[in-house]
Amino acid sequence: MSDPARPIGDSDSNDGGGLYREAPGNIEAEQALLGAILVNNDAYYRVSDFLKPQHLHEPLHRKIFEVAGDIIRMGKTANPVTIKTFLPADEKVGDMTVAQYLARLAAEAVTIINAEDYGRAIYDLALRRSLITIGEDMVNIAFDAPLDMPPQNQIEDAERRLFELAETGRYDGGFQSFNDAVALAIDMAGAAYQRDGGLSGISTGISQLDLRMGGLQQSDLIILAGRPGMGKTSLATNIAYNIAKAYQPEVQADGTTKAVNGGVVGFYSLEMSSEQLATRIISEQTEISSSKIRRGEISEADFELLVGCSQEMQKIPFYIDQTGGISIAQLAARARRLKRQRGLDLLVVDYVQLMTGSKKAGDNRVQEITEITTGLKALAKELNVPIVALSQLSRQVENRDDKRPQLSDLRESGSIEQDADVVLFVYREEYYVKNTEPRRTPEEVAGDIKTEEYLRWEEKMVKVRGMADVIVAKQRHGPTGTVTLGFQAEFTRFSDLADNSYLQYSQE
Repeated sequence: MSDPARPIGDSDSNDGGGLYREAPGNIEAEQALLGAILVNNDAYYRVSDFLKPQHLHEPLHRKIFEVAGDIIRMGKTANPVTIKTFLPADEKVGDMTVAQYLARLAAEAVTIINAEDYGRAIYDLALRRSLITIGEDMVNIAFDAPLDMPPQNQIEDAERRLFELAETGRYDGGFQSFNDAVALAIDMAGAAYQRDGGLSGISTGISQLDLRMGGLQQSDLIILAGRPGMGKTSLATNIAYNIAKAYQPEVQADGTTKAVNGGVVGFYSLEMSSEQLATRIISEQTEISSSKIRRGEISEADFELLVGCSQEMQKIPFYIDQTGGISIAQLAARARRLKRQRGLDLLVVDYVQLMTGSKKAGDNRVQEITEITTGLKALAKELNVPIVALSQLSRQVENRDDKRPQLSDLRESGSIEQDADVVLFVYREEYYVKNTEPRRTPEEVAGDIKTEEYLRWEEKMVKVRGMADVIVAKQRHGPTGTVTLGFQAEFTRFSDLADNSYLQYSQE
């Protein structure tokens, strides 16, 4: 370190030719902030929600800030005497020892009133240094681009790094101290304790499902799979709309907005148009059959209901992207943009098999699906939001007597099962029972004559009508098992059953 009689890092040697530029930093602001913290520990709490040790430019200052923070969070007093034992005693700051330097910081401390201003100045300069690093990397890679890194990949990488910098004030990733990880875990538990329903994740709006999963957890990839006709899109739409409708924002100390309940939803509808998706949601909310809405078979009262519902829907943060055959790179770029511009708390992709991978995968569909699911999991972690991705099941389900889906039925790639944190299967026995209806002659129908076989079928149909099973086949942080829900096919709506005895538990 330089002479402590002047600000650290200040230099009287200048080549005069402007051959190099130093990375921006304000050593005086760092000294003033650390001095304020050592004199009055309350100053630490004025900056701790946005300023981290890595934001300070001088390595010794980073260490002082980190040690002071650890001591203060433990409820003890951080001052030059208590801190010096945790710092290297033999290190010199100019002609002073570290202990003498700490005493000088405290002696020259200014009032803590300006602590937050100093913290903001330090943070802004740290962002500028990070921007310089990203910019230098972009230039260097563009000049000496490796053969396996086309320009599009470089753009995506730069966008990802800039997004991380904008969101968290850092882009470097790397190792995180276990203390930070533990603090995050405690924060999550505290949030769950305070939130309605005691959930650590975002509520799906279906309480039986929330009981099983604890809500949708941040950074989880949730695969929702089923055969055609089972209602997987309906369930995903129900959950997405419930979350968007329950959205309650709260402004944080750093000026950003965070969802206290519900959340902002991004919905990639690769199969249906946005109009079809909106019709489904309107049908579910108004209890007017979507087929009647499409055919115009509605009364004046129904129409008033539709208008009222549409006005309500326009207020909720629900965003639809209906681009067909979107690639994982495009999807990630648009999701980052949505989070920056509007916020984002849940992403839904309907469905995985309609996405495309890179050209590198070629004609190998399994490799392409692997790339897509790996990309979705990475995106969930990057954005720190749950991603619900729908998936088709293979036809082998139809060849079995027991048509309940299994993990081995996930179509085209074992990577879907491997990358997913949660795998949900939608299964409606009613769908299969309905298809086994015994044939009746016109005379039997006209006379309402029911054979013994038909009566057995009718009895079975009564038991399964209006019910659907959501099978939790895999869950990294909870039990597996089956949740039985009500399903109204004409309104494409899933809901809780009135009788909780239908909830079946099976611990892993």
